[in-house]
Amino acid sequence: MTPDSHQIPPQTILVMCPNWVGDVVMATPAFECIRQNYPAARIIGLIRDYAGGVVEDGPWFDDLIKVNDKTLRGVFKASGRIRRLNPDLAIILPNSFRSALIARLSGAKKICGYRRNGRSILMSGGPLPLRKNKRFIPRPMVDYYLEICRWLNLAVPVQSRPRLFMSEAVQEKSRRHLKRYCISPDDTVIGLNPGAQFGSSKCWPPVHFARLAELISRDWDCKILLFIGPGEEDIGKEIVKHSQAKIVNTGPDKVDLALLKPLIHRCRLLFTNDTGPRHYAVAFNIPVVVIMGPTDPRYTQANLEKTIILRQELACSPCHLKKCTLDHRCMTEISPEAALQAGKQLLQEHF
Repeated sequence: MTPDSHQIPPQTILVMCPNWVGDVVMATPAFECIRQNYPAARIIGLIRDYAGGVVEDGPWFDDLIKVNDKTLRGVFKASGRIRRLNPDLAIILPNSFRSALIARLSGAKKICGYRRNGRSILMSGGPLPLRKNKRFIPRPMVDYYLEICRWLNLAVPVQSRPRLFMSEAVQEKSRRHLKRYCISPDDTVIGLNPGAQFGSSKCWPPVHFARLAELISRDWDCKILLFIGPGEEDIGKEIVKHSQAKIVNTGPDKVDLALLKPLIHRCRLLFTNDTGPRHYAVAFNIPVVVIMGPTDPRYTQANLEKTIILRQELACSPCHLKKCTLDHRCMTEISPEAALQAGKQLLQEHF
């Protein structure tokens, strides 16, 4: 089934957002495309509750529904909330069977998304993912999501960059935090992001971050801001413990994903694992050094003008395992000195 461009435009559209923070950021060009093509529609975003702060200040959605759909009860609760809105069209960005089931149970008149994972029977149609020898071909997620828009015959911009937005209230909260951290408007701020909700396989060793902080302090007159998310408090403590550098650890403040936006926006440069805040930096045009281990770089190979990726090409990579079953050399063999040099290169090129 293919879309009919002569049909009456949908009045109420449900957009089911991706689950991972970085994927949500990389989906923002698709959100923008949908908004521009359906300016008169009521567009509702459905997103997992922990990720709502990523998009809540953006211009894409008229309403935002935050859900926890990891359980069967959560699936029925989410679909019930949507059913009351009577959507004409549901656009599914996640690849899961669960997301298509929610859309079907919600009573959406038309449902589109990638036809994969046995869910085509639940949908009205959608593009097929690219395959070679029955294996999915990795492609940048920005383009992957926009392909659904192309299937819907929407006008897709030639250049598509992720964008994020911050309310004045969130920005003011950030200013209060920075003042408490003794960071003035004139200070140069370098960010370190050592965690990854995906799993330990994505994490550069804390001692490497600790050494990198020392190298940064040695070579630059700056303030070092350590971004620590929920469940990553021990990583932050270990970095501070093993480093002689003066580090501002945000861990005790439990910075959420909304507040993280202006804090990363304040940075001159970010060093990070391959995780959500990496994509914040891209959205805000902040130079970023990404230490990448178990993941395939082709999924994020877009908008890299101010990005340097440090990665070891090994026989076991990319494995996409949450926990390394070997010696984690894909991360441990990337040195703090190499990361510092990459950061210097970015600052020389862009400032």
